[in-house]
Amino acid sequence: MLLTQLELLDELLQRYRGELGKDFTGYRNHVYRVINFCHLLTGTDALQLQKLSIAGAFHDLGIWTAGTFDYLPPSLHLAEAYLEEIGRPEWAAEVLPMIELHHKITPTAAQPGSLVEGFRRADWIDVSLGMLSFGLSRQDRRRVFAAFPDAGFHLRLVQLSARRLLTRPWNPLPMLRL
Repeated sequence: MLLTQLELLDELLQRYRGELGKDFTGYRNHVYRVINFCHLLTGTDALQLQKLSIAGAFHDLGIWTAGTFDYLPPSLHLAEAYLEEIGRPEWAAEVLPMIELHHKITPTAAQPGSLVEGFRRADWIDVSLGMLSFGLSRQDRRRVFAAFPDAGFHLRLVQLSARRLLTRPWNPLPMLRL
């Protein structure tokens, strides 16, 4: 079953619609793809979906809110502030590593079925346009990509990467972790 309407996620993304501008639909669809891939990889309950919605909404948001491709610190700050706002600072132990480690190249120290590792794998599935699968069937990947079209998101990432390469060739992809 595809997750097509997550109230908390939609509410959070609407807060930042102005900052996202023309990238809103592409980012929204990217987040929905990542959450669906994570859900398919790990299975999630209602509480975990709330945590996923928060991590998903904020994981790349610093690109737009801080105007930087070195976006993990501002994204983490936004998520932490939101967790304080809703009175859930204890969720930071799981939500913040999902954000901080989502571009980690190697597996995290977290359990393979954890949200942290599942979120990392899910983002890699999306960024690779499904070429990486982490065991998800081709049918599941196609279904998620069909339900949430790219809407220019990957092109935007290529543009941002190229700009960063030209301005900071010594550190073109600051979000990657080993």
